[in-house]
Amino acid sequence: MLTPWPPVWHSIRVCSWTPLSWQRKCLLLGSSVANHTPAFIDRPDAAERYLGQLSAVRELALDTEGASFHRFVDRVYLLQLSTRDRTAIIDPLNVAAAALGPLGAVLESPAVEVVLHDADYDLRLLHQDYGWHVRSIFDTRVASQLLGLKAFGLAALLDRYFGVTLDKKHQRADWSMRPLPADMLAYAAQDTMYLLELRDLLRNELEKKHRLEWAREEFARLEGTKWDNEDPADTFFRIKGARDLTRRELAVLRELVPWRDSVAGAMDRATFRVIGNEQLLEIARTQPRSRDDLAKTKGVSRGILENRSQDIVAAVKRGLDVPEADLPRFPKATRWDRDPHFDTRVSALKTVRDEAAQRLDLDPGVLASRERLEAVARKKPTSRDELLSIPELRRWQVEVLGEGFLRALAR
Repeated sequence: MLTPWPPVWHSIRVCSWTPLSWQRKCLLLGSSVANHTPAFIDRPDAAERYLGQLSAVRELALDTEGASFHRFVDRVYLLQLSTRDRTAIIDPLNVAAAALGPLGAVLESPAVEVVLHDADYDLRLLHQDYGWHVRSIFDTRVASQLLGLKAFGLAALLDRYFGVTLDKKHQRADWSMRPLPADMLAYAAQDTMYLLELRDLLRNELEKKHRLEWAREEFARLEGTKWDNEDPADTFFRIKGARDLTRRELAVLRELVPWRDSVAGAMDRATFRVIGNEQLLEIARTQPRSRDDLAKTKGVSRGILENRSQDIVAAVKRGLDVPEADLPRFPKATRWDRDPHFDTRVSALKTVRDEAAQRLDLDPGVLASRERLEAVARKKPTSRDELLSIPELRRWQVEVLGEGFLRALAR
């Protein structure tokens, strides 16, 4: 059904008239945001009626809620949508993907600007669950970083521009639970209710600082964001700390990780809620042969000891039985020709970057990450065209840093 609830979390604030906050730290009286009464949609017919009204919109705020902190495989558990005068939360557990087709058409239309905050994970979930490739993106997190804001989380931005305080208690909430209480729905609604007005403010500031084209280039690179296809058999390589293991210890870890993941999958529980990566690494090192040996591993729960110790000991034995010739090894990383001047070039580029960041009042990592500096140092460009050919560099970065980089490398 389509259920409205009172927007009790709103409060009208008087604008504080200071140079930094007079247009930011308030909700303008009579604004579309202040009059929103969000609706909760959990039936296909209600979703069809609501989504049918979106065909004419040219801008739409979007957010999703997943449950990666709680579930083995994350998915979209809520869809929050806001236009200038309406906000709705759609329950995709009760509204099938087929009924959401009109929404996919809107999100994939180049004529509709889709406003998100920190879009990366949302885009991956939407592609995973529905196959959608969102177009014409405006990411308020990216915009705020390019403006040089030091606090660019959504909570910080809503406080800065609207004087709205988000309740942090729901940040790691289990959005897969049903029914969802009213305070969780209210919290979810705020993720999109202010995004269109926030986009307006950030866009204006980007224009004033002549950085709107920077943002557009970054937004364009977000299109098509999705998870890469990865071989499940190689999951153990991606555990932080695995590179510190011997090949024999890696063989044990190779047995432990799929066992843990299969248990988590059967329970539909986040993997760390079964047994954490730190414990798996320690078991790979100590290689317990019995329940009593396993009990010495810090952080192994009583439930694991009582119900899964035999499985773990068996996985350890399988790893120990792997012949020497078949022991796993990490894939070889890209090898670069030894260059005694590489670090010197990176340092020179970093000096250019840091001076420009201070001048522009930007975080140096936002202006150009270490990875991009290293890409330039390896390429050793001698012209603007060669700089533009480096895939890691944006055009706007070449405009801002290009001359300085070329001078530094020439020296």
